[in-house]
Amino acid sequence: MKNNKLKWIYILSAAIYAMQGLEGIPNLAFFFYLKEKLGFTPEKIMYISALTGLAWVIKPIYGFIVDNFLSNKRWIILSLFGSIAISLFFGLSLWLPVTMIIVMGIIGNFNSALRDVSVDGLMCVQGKETKSCDTIQACQWIAITIASIIVGLSGGYIADHLSYRFAYLCLIPIYLIIIGIVLKYKNIKEKSLGQIPHSVYEAEGFKFNKPSFIETICSYKELFTNKSFLIGCVFLFLYKFSPSFGTPLQFIQRNNFHWSGTWMGTLAAICSVFEIIGAIVFFKYCKRINTKKWLYYSVFLGALTSLAYLYYTPKSAIVYGILFGILGMFVHLIVMSWMANATIKGKEATSFALLCGISNLATGTTSSLVGAWLLPLVGLKYLIILSAVTSFACLPLISLIFKKK
Repeated sequence: MKNNKLKWIYILSAAIYAMQGLEGIPNLAFFFYLKEKLGFTPEKIMYISALTGLAWVIKPIYGFIVDNFLSNKRWIILSLFGSIAISLFFGLSLWLPVTMIIVMGIIGNFNSALRDVSVDGLMCVQGKETKSCDTIQACQWIAITIASIIVGLSGGYIADHLSYRFAYLCLIPIYLIIIGIVLKYKNIKEKSLGQIPHSVYEAEGFKFNKPSFIETICSYKELFTNKSFLIGCVFLFLYKFSPSFGTPLQFIQRNNFHWSGTWMGTLAAICSVFEIIGAIVFFKYCKRINTKKWLYYSVFLGALTSLAYLYYTPKSAIVYGILFGILGMFVHLIVMSWMANATIKGKEATSFALLCGISNLATGTTSSLVGAWLLPLVGLKYLIILSAVTSFACLPLISLIFKKK
């Protein structure tokens, strides 16, 4: 690696994102529990998913906390211990009422999101300084996708032969390993003033007192007054929003295709392999990519891929997973790289978290809620068509977010 100092941000980023992927090990077994033990409908599962995902929507709050209190490393360690507690709860509980599932799911997602914000803050600061946001993010998403392969293979077997409780308990030793990696992380002095916990600040040879808490709060008005940043926020929401139909497809796989958990997990692992190919292609060619053109292309490609699901068979499901895996990861990393470079200097963790929160609000909470509401009203066929149509809402804003300041 040309810059040896960057080695640690690559290691830390890969470790945290890999853990984020491995946290999906219980997902399929838990889906089976909700569907087949509790008899939940697709809409009910989608509503639960939307509510538990709310923790990812308020990431800007975590960003403010990370930017101004303690250090990124400490927040990561605290969140890992919090995740261990959640895993113990789900692993040892013999009965789970819906309310408790939602509450503990929100807390579990909070721990993951706090960890994500902390490492992304470091990525934005160090990546922008060295023009390496794109390569660091490629490394992050390769790590999380490799983890997804493990999740697919192990999660499917656990869903068929064991239980979600066992899966949650399996996460605990992995959390402990990640804590060991984080403790070895060698921090680089960060230039973001909010991330330097000293009473006296130094910048370009000058010394000045640390701003008060109120002054710090007021300084964040830039997040809501920076016109280009706000346009980027609106664009991102419209770009990511489309009524969700993923859970109904899982029901089709289980009820109509009669797929076992092992095969569902294996297929997910196969698709993850091809997602890694997409990430590697991005890593190799990221410096040559015209982001503006690719965002235009991706809008039309997104609509076409949604419409493809109108024809959904066991064979087409496999083909879609492979083709859309490569293309989806490539486009995803283009968008993530744009988001990292669109952050506001000095407030990288908060501004990137705000962008990610908007993305999660669109793809997770809003899309799931709208999809759950529309599914019984219009049916799966028209839900897919509506999902494709909403893809074009962001087109007028692409030229604006690349307008020279």
